[in-house]
Amino acid sequence: MINTIPQNKYLNWFSQATWRILVVGVLLALATAVLLMKGLMQAPSNEIVALASTLGVTSLISMGLGYWLHRRGWTRSPSLALTLVMTYGWAALLTLFNVWIMSQQMFVSEHDLILSGVLLLFAAIIATTFGVFAAASLTDGLRQLAQSAQQIAEGDLTARVIVTGRDEVAQVSEVFNGMAAQLQQAAVQRAELDTLRRDLIAWTSHDLRTPLTSIRAMAEALHDGMVDDPETVQRYYRTIRADVIALNSLIDDLFELAQLDAGGLKLEMSWYAFGDLVSDALESFRALAAQRGIDLQAAVADDVGQALLNAPKIGRVLGNLLSNALRYTPEGGVVRVTAVAKPNVVQVSIQDSGPGFHPDDLPRIFEQFYRGEQARSRSTGGAGLGLAIARGIVEAHNGRIWAENNPNGGACVSFTLPKS
Repeated sequence: MINTIPQNKYLNWFSQATWRILVVGVLLALATAVLLMKGLMQAPSNEIVALASTLGVTSLISMGLGYWLHRRGWTRSPSLALTLVMTYGWAALLTLFNVWIMSQQMFVSEHDLILSGVLLLFAAIIATTFGVFAAASLTDGLRQLAQSAQQIAEGDLTARVIVTGRDEVAQVSEVFNGMAAQLQQAAVQRAELDTLRRDLIAWTSHDLRTPLTSIRAMAEALHDGMVDDPETVQRYYRTIRADVIALNSLIDDLFELAQLDAGGLKLEMSWYAFGDLVSDALESFRALAAQRGIDLQAAVADDVGQALLNAPKIGRVLGNLLSNALRYTPEGGVVRVTAVAKPNVVQVSIQDSGPGFHPDDLPRIFEQFYRGEQARSRSTGGAGLGLAIARGIVEAHNGRIWAENNPNGGACVSFTLPKS
């Protein structure tokens, strides 16, 4: 998050009308001079009035001329450093003018008058020199900001400003660095999305083209009478049917994923026993597990009870996770489903005895169409949508889903759902 620059209502009040600064400055200077003469010098009232009158006239003339120059734009130059130097120089001239007028009334000796003028001129040069130093320090930070902004405009999103001090320039530098960091993060995410989009097109094309090519070849063979053996004909029909079912499943997955992304998934919630959901999901996969010699186990804690959910959608989540676990569990392995009650949530975990997730795949396995290195061939199946759909459904229930590797081997995917 980008840091915001703190606002000061008093500074805002002054900045909206610069003449207020001049008025307040003149009044403060006059009041200070009068109080000091009365308190330190014990000056009589007539001298204080004369001093205040003289200083009031000279200060009004000085400030009025300065404000007129400001309004004419003569105090603003193309360089901020030059503007600050000119401002310091003008302030020194105003000081010389006002003090010189008062010195003429105070000193009888011409020698003392000239000496005071020389000392005032020396002080003005010293003050202006310090002003030049302060202007150089200020503009150096602004120059760094400009250079870093130019680097970002040219595509170097790693450019940052060195933050020194705690003034407004430092605050702007911190905000600038925060903005640059967000731009860099957005660029990385955009690059990842571009890569994902290209992968999506390539993988979808592959998953659609492969079964369609097989269906077309077998349909043409049957149509042209190239296959007349009844057993082969039936095998062709079974293959065509399986490919059509696979295509239909892929299209259904794409449609459901589009609904999840658009937020258009309608969930009709009802109270449902978690134990029944787990039993139904396991029953639909027992034949496949038995065929592959995989031991399918389940353990539902007694205190799990019921939860407010959409049973068909959560059943789809369990089906996707079980299908994924069975796909990577070797023959003779074990797939275990557990459900336990925790404070305000029910946690379900699907563990397998397969090779587990590759460490590089763990951060991305819930992305659409993402398939790790172990799942890129058609032999392992899957379009890379099952886990993405599971995540979308769980999050639509205000739940959470994550994946990890078991310390003793195998993968584990868990999700939680609120009890109410």
